[in-house]
Amino acid sequence: MNLGPVELILILVVILLLFGARKLPELARGLGQSAREFKKGIAEDKDTAEAPKENKPS
Repeated sequence: MNLGPVELILILVVILLLFGARKLPELARGLGQSAREFKKGIAEDKDTAEAPKENKPS
């Protein structure tokens, strides 16, 4: 699936019509925050997976 510049502009126009100019900054801010939280969660998961585990006798 290869999107060219014309398709991207068309998608942006449709989004602008659906959400309006006032809602776009809020939408972009929310997407940025969710991306940051996702990356933070991935990093925390990697840290816990790489941490040495204690050997407990059974």
